[in-house]
Amino acid sequence: MSTHDHASDAAASVKARGGRRQFLKAAASLGAALAWSGRLDAAAPLPGQERRELFPQGVASGDPDDHSVLLWTRRPYSGAGSRRLTVEVARDPDFRQIVARTVAIATAASDWTSRVLVGGLRPASEYWYRFTDEAGNRSRVGRTITAPRPSDDRAVRFAYACCQSVNEGAQNAYRRMIWDDERAPPAQRLGFVLHMGDFIYEMVEYPDEVAHRYDRTIYDIGRIPDGRKVGNFHVPTTLDGYRMVYRAHLDDPDIQDARARFPFVCIGDNHEFSLAGWQSFINFTGTDEPAQPLRVAANQAWWEYIPARVRKSSGKSLDRFDPPAVVKRSIPTFDSDGFGDEENNRLAVDSLVARRTFRYGRHVDLILTDLHSYAMEDPTSRPGAEDFSSKDFPFLFPQGALEILDGGSAANGDSPPAAIEFDGKKIANFRKGEPPFTALGRVQKAWLKQQLSASPATWKIWVATNGTLDMRTDPQNLPADLGRRWPDPTYGTFGGGDFSAALHERAELYDHVRNERIAGFVVISGDRHSFWAGYAAKALPPAEYDPVGLAFITASLSAPGLAEALEHGLKGHKLRSLYTVDRPDGRKEATINLSLKHGVRTALDYVRNSDLARAKLLSNPALAPHLEFVDMGGHGYSVVTASAERIDTEFVCVPRPITRAATPDGGPIRYRVLHRAARWKAGDVPRLDRTILEGDIGVSA
Repeated sequence: MSTHDHASDAAASVKARGGRRQFLKAAASLGAALAWSGRLDAAAPLPGQERRELFPQGVASGDPDDHSVLLWTRRPYSGAGSRRLTVEVARDPDFRQIVARTVAIATAASDWTSRVLVGGLRPASEYWYRFTDEAGNRSRVGRTITAPRPSDDRAVRFAYACCQSVNEGAQNAYRRMIWDDERAPPAQRLGFVLHMGDFIYEMVEYPDEVAHRYDRTIYDIGRIPDGRKVGNFHVPTTLDGYRMVYRAHLDDPDIQDARARFPFVCIGDNHEFSLAGWQSFINFTGTDEPAQPLRVAANQAWWEYIPARVRKSSGKSLDRFDPPAVVKRSIPTFDSDGFGDEENNRLAVDSLVARRTFRYGRHVDLILTDLHSYAMEDPTSRPGAEDFSSKDFPFLFPQGALEILDGGSAANGDSPPAAIEFDGKKIANFRKGEPPFTALGRVQKAWLKQQLSASPATWKIWVATNGTLDMRTDPQNLPADLGRRWPDPTYGTFGGGDFSAALHERAELYDHVRNERIAGFVVISGDRHSFWAGYAAKALPPAEYDPVGLAFITASLSAPGLAEALEHGLKGHKLRSLYTVDRPDGRKEATINLSLKHGVRTALDYVRNSDLARAKLLSNPALAPHLEFVDMGGHGYSVVTASAERIDTEFVCVPRPITRAATPDGGPIRYRVLHRAARWKAGDVPRLDRTILEGDIGVSA
């Protein structure tokens, strides 16, 4: 061996020891047992037999980097205490090349879940893993993949998804994702699955009370212990309630198979805590209720069931969450950032901090943010906001009023009006003396800006969880024969509820992207239960339209969407055709897609004449220059391929997932549509090109 070889080996040894020290430190902060890959190729596998029923929620891996990954399982026992499991990691699915083996602890305190952080792995490599209990009973085998090194020039390919409800739908999209991936050439397989929230739906219907909703059969997923009934739904009130809902979702075979095949990177949205939850408030009756212990319980259950490199506030325990002691207490005051100025609120929210970044080769930085834990209350859901709504114009909220309410004390150039005019009335501006609305919170927003500015990756992908693309139409262009005119000079938006209504904060963030000359800025979102593709712009006409990047929203995996709800609503309303149309052959078409992208004239003409090309001649070019595609009736997932030259986003749309597909491919495809953008320079305007790969996109473009 040459002197150079000796020096290289010595340097590698020092680097490995340093990496192992950092790995040990990271494992302690994550609440995980740990294993370090070593020379165990000749080690014999542990004796035993696969007993999947003893590991009823399967196995999972999460948050891979270029040398480590977090592994997970649940092996329930009766009683209290803890039990030992052994995890084995191998380079092959038959475990002939074992590279790591260690003991993991499952405890009753963590609902018998167990986490193991395995380090010392090769970058961009497949591994297989399994857990074995003390009696030799094994879990199923899981597969995982490490990330490429930050210097790796290869293209990165991943899927992103959201919104899976096992209570009301089937997870056929996961079956399609697995089927396609198993048959793809190695270079075209997915590196990971990004799940952007609503991994569970905490609102559970019981089929003996509600047999159907819309066209959906309600599936029995169990009863929530000590649940609270809200309308036709039952919601958790305790940690045990959240745990039950996680177990029910993970009992689904398609979710289990997806978690066993792909590493997942997860961030929560609203349903991991509460439908209308923000900070540690819940709101089921129109009144905010403090729920600090419930926020902690929701955070703990997420940590127990989702393998993720997140920070918990409760010390260095390797096998449990150790929740902070909080009490339910009123939150009467708010600080200058709109955060509830009460100790239990801060402790509850900070019990789990999920924002984080992932580097995936040279070309991708994923920047994950939490849009509910630090958010202010949605101004359009507050008492007084209902005065801006009208039964004559369902769902619509005047854009001018939204801008004033969102801006708070900063509206109208820091001179907010005392009252807002709408429909011939002057409505008190209840936001006049309050700070601008924030979904990110001051600390997280500053962190997000810093991450964007510092990223050297080709594509800086902000994972925003809920939609950033404006959702509006032009009721001012409605013909007179459809009733009274829209009583406002501005466009009609669809109100608040996601980041598209955080107009002031979005403008601040996009100005940062423009001013810092950040190229390759891409936003990916979920939550809207629909597919959207377009451009990241802080404002639309009549304001200056200035795109700084791309923006996409992926559809729900299975949860019902607005188009489906509208098929059953607004019967007999004069404006129903702006949202949906019933064709003589029984088909229903989501004309809301046309109302959003082209305007009300296009939607109405298409309903009358069924000629899409003719209807588009009436398109309003000022309505939605930011949109290239919208399908409010879509279900499925999206696939991103990011390289040095371009970024591709493919929407994979499956039929409405009312029942589980009978075929192993997950059933038919409605369409696949590809949106491609070449790399652009800072200050330039990006451009999306669309290719229909399969199927019919209908009225979505």
